[in-house]
Amino acid sequence: MTTTPAATPAPRFLDLHVVQTLPYNNVNRDDLGSPKSLTFGGTTRTRVSSQAWKRPVRLAVEEAIGEKALRTRRLPQQVRRELIERGWPEDLAALAGAQVIRSAETKLALEKGDRTTASLLFLPDSAAPALADIAENHREALTKALGKAAATKPLLPKDDVHAVLRSRNGSIALFGRMLAEIPGAGVDGAVQVAHAFTTHATSVQADFFTAVDDVNQWAEDAGSAHMNTGEFSSGVFYRYATLDLRDLATNIAALNDTPDDPDTQPTAATGPNPRDVDTLRDLATAFATAFLGTMPGAKKTSTAPHTHPDLVYIAVRPDRPLSLAAAFEEPVRAREHGWALPSRQALSDYATRINRLLGTTDLPYAAHAGLDDKPLPGLGTAAGSYPALIAGAIDAAYPTATKAPTA
Repeated sequence: MTTTPAATPAPRFLDLHVVQTLPYNNVNRDDLGSPKSLTFGGTTRTRVSSQAWKRPVRLAVEEAIGEKALRTRRLPQQVRRELIERGWPEDLAALAGAQVIRSAETKLALEKGDRTTASLLFLPDSAAPALADIAENHREALTKALGKAAATKPLLPKDDVHAVLRSRNGSIALFGRMLAEIPGAGVDGAVQVAHAFTTHATSVQADFFTAVDDVNQWAEDAGSAHMNTGEFSSGVFYRYATLDLRDLATNIAALNDTPDDPDTQPTAATGPNPRDVDTLRDLATAFATAFLGTMPGAKKTSTAPHTHPDLVYIAVRPDRPLSLAAAFEEPVRAREHGWALPSRQALSDYATRINRLLGTTDLPYAAHAGLDDKPLPGLGTAAGSYPALIAGAIDAAYPTATKAPTA
């Protein structure tokens, strides 16, 4: 009797684990200017919020893929400026800017004299020119309504406005969008980013500083022109993010206008549409590269904490994402080598144990790259560089067999 071998589960999640040392810094502060913190494992740690790291990651992704998305409440002003540049009079352009929101006929409200929206919008940077084009096609109706009661009623075609407000690009496909006011405009983000935190206990360090007045001072004025105290921290951080490969494929299928065609929808059995694979590979590569290489910018001119990761572990998982944050629930203790080396070892040891318990020791891809000369067996094979590590993960996430055939 022969048995048919079980099919290899399709890759589903791309997990990114980073151990990174930050020197004296305050890359993410609270409302009082102090480094953010959390209590974990009974000790206080320094924390960097996911939002603080996600924004520079998103901007780096957009630069890499050449597609920008803008988060703004100033869409009416964007349309107004676009039309003024096309030669429209200012009052008519302002009316058109308000009309792109008013004509949507939703709960999306206008504020500040119709110059801003009550909610933040997240749209491709092509949205304002596209809305300006709609206004151009209905300039006569806008001109007739200018200065009259009719200007407060919808004057532009709702379906055309909705189509623009529902538009998306690669950045929105990755990071998602909340826009409940427009049917079909919401996008579930494929990217999930955790708050980074130190693997060990930390404390806030105060820095007393002064500023000197450069203009010649009278003798009785000889002192500092300004005095204050800043708060900073330092430590070894664990950072984690995961990319849902199927959700990203679904978002890209919708971007390519195939959301209702069952033959184009990604499933566990079929994987992504072959025509989308190159786009998916580019987006996943851009995200992984940006997550490894970016830094929040707060206090950068006074601390310049521009480090790169000491260790990166990437796993492609077929079942569910897996954070390894629990590796540091017991705070790492500084030894003769500091916190970085034992943090890297703790990550490897925990990954070994949790994968054994889950029965997922044979993952589609598990590899690491970092500063250590000695192997870290819990983190898969060793790659020679971060670019090589990412390239291997992308090949595993999107096997070449799923690519569209070339002529």
